[in-house]
Amino acid sequence: MEYSNPINTTQLKERLNEIENKNRILLWLISKIPKRQTPKIKPIYPKHKSIVPTSNPLPHQAFVDQLSKNMGSTSILDALNVRVEGSGDKYLVFAHGFGTDQSAWQRVLPYFTRNYKVILYDLVCAGSVNPDYFDYRRYTALDAYVDDLLNILDSLHVTRCAYVGHSISAMIGMLASIRRPELFSKLILIGASPRFLNDGENYHGGFEQGEIEHVFSAMEANYEAWVNGFAPLAVGADVPAAVREFSRTLFNMRPDITLFVSRTVFNSDLRGILGLVKVPCCIMQTARDMSVPAAVATYMKEHLGGKSTIQWLDTEGHLPHLSAPSYLAHQLEIALSQ
Repeated sequence: MEYSNPINTTQLKERLNEIENKNRILLWLISKIPKRQTPKIKPIYPKHKSIVPTSNPLPHQAFVDQLSKNMGSTSILDALNVRVEGSGDKYLVFAHGFGTDQSAWQRVLPYFTRNYKVILYDLVCAGSVNPDYFDYRRYTALDAYVDDLLNILDSLHVTRCAYVGHSISAMIGMLASIRRPELFSKLILIGASPRFLNDGENYHGGFEQGEIEHVFSAMEANYEAWVNGFAPLAVGADVPAAVREFSRTLFNMRPDITLFVSRTVFNSDLRGILGLVKVPCCIMQTARDMSVPAAVATYMKEHLGGKSTIQWLDTEGHLPHLSAPSYLAHQLEIALSQ
């Protein structure tokens, strides 16, 4: 297989149309999972408004003070399980997406420790983090996750790095680059989407509001059944080990936190900030992704404010670092060398 060659665009569109129809049926089936009468998970929190970029963010020290209040005597490096692996001269950040934790990168990491100091950490919503650190008032928008990322980089005295972000962390990286463009040499965005909901004929995000509400209802009614249905859909590729791994990290999350973060992500709209991203970006998009249609990658390339490219991945699913880690590592090496 020649990794550097893009797949045929006509073939890609045909395959995506086919898989999108199948996914709508599967999402409908998930929404019909019968409600478990007892026990129900913890409270449903209010829906979040679309994310509006912070034009005048609070001083960095104010966020550090808030973090200290939430985490007590625990530093953010300890609270979010920050690790630095490797012996290279340059820094590379691997940031995981929704439903996983930093272990998602375990089969990709060895390819980069020789040439980079690789920074890994867990989002505060991950199951590997003490749930007491998750502040529902603070994490109602992605800006709070951006604060965490910047605080980590400052605590490690990082002045320049390349950044690889998957899913929600792709958007976190873009927001961070708007605030501190000098910190980032390049952003590699895997399975990124500024908006998951469709917007008439102007934007195809992949989902209608009613479909998302059905999914939320399924999560609330029977979290275990939802995970068992959602994990194979998200992985996409026929890789049972990847499905098991994604299921494990989803089950590690507290269900009320999962639902809260899901509402934050799926009801957000970051299209308005794309033009403010001036750091060079490489958008990585798989051939079949139930969460992010190929049209989203094209939309982002057309609207990002700096130099951007799309790297089409000849693999399936929303989690290529779980389903095809060696292949993804090779693609990342190509993107980082350009």
